Amino acid sequence: MIRVMLADDQVLVRAGFSALLDAQQDVEVCGEAADGEQAVALVREQRPDVVLMDLRMPVLDGLEATRRITGDPDLAGVKVVMLTTFELDEYVFEAIRSGASGFLVKDTEPEELVRAVRAVVEGDALLSPGVTRRLISEFAARSKEPAAAAALDELTEREREVMALVGMGLSNEEIARRLVVSPLTAKTHVSRTMVKLGVRDRAQLVVQAYESGLVRPGWLG
Repeated sequence: MIRVMLADDQVLVRAGFSALLDAQQDVEVCGEAADGEQAVALVREQRPDVVLMDLRMPVLDGLEATRRITGDPDLAGVKVVMLTTFELDEYVFEAIRSGASGFLVKDTEPEELVRAVRAVVEGDALLSPGVTRRLISEFAARSKEPAAAAALDELTEREREVMALVGMGLSNEEIARRLVVSPLTAKTHVSRTMVKLGVRDRAQLVVQAYESGLVRPGWLG
């Protein structure tokens, strides 16, 4: 059973998401919070698999709440998905750097919400290819001079190649086609790379690809 917690200051949003998720046989809503402070406390108490976190909330906003959750070693298994009204919300960029596994627009289709929750639990970043590329473009525009890439020394040449393709916004299927391997092989390379670098998920791998200089803004097509 996938345990999901909802954090949003709008009662109707929480009620709608809760009804939709509870209707799934493999999902249960284990708690609801109306602000970021409540969300952090409830996550520590309930240890959900996924938190659907609104970016803008009173008392403590979703961004700071996310930092506290993803920065707590005891909550390493909790995935945070940001909820936003607009795809290009100015805080989405910072949310991904703060440890969020992805984000959803609040008016997303019901089946997409359910699919997203399952995908995040399986370790995938919740960033569609189109949204990923827009996010990466934003990352590229804001990125500083890359730091030393010593952490990449542990990666094989193929793993570096795969990491670069992830950083450019390619899905596992697109990576498989580019490298002429099976999607399962591509996924295995991505997983091994994340383990070696100690990153939480695919979204953090994108961040690492830029911060290490493996992928540079000029590579974007």
